[in-house]
Amino acid sequence: MASKDDQVHYECMQRFVKLANEMTEEGVPTHVAGASLMTASCVYSSFQVKGNRGRLNAEDIERVTTTYRQHLELVQGHREKAENEG
Repeated sequence: MASKDDQVHYECMQRFVKLANEMTEEGVPTHVAGASLMTASCVYSSFQVKGNRGRLNAEDIERVTTTYRQHLELVQGHREKAENEG
């Protein structure tokens, strides 16, 4: 991603986290807020890949799950780095 994309990506991520935090402050259990956020991401990812042309096939699902795994590993790497520095 380019520098501007990185900044927009970070700002969007922060908005989603803020929304999830607001939901939990309203009494939504964290596991429900987290699962809802993940489901919304799945819905949007399906639309991003296929649009309104149908459902994901096995290859599409593999591509999306690989991307999720990469992002999860990246986040965990940042958390590990922060733990080691702090």
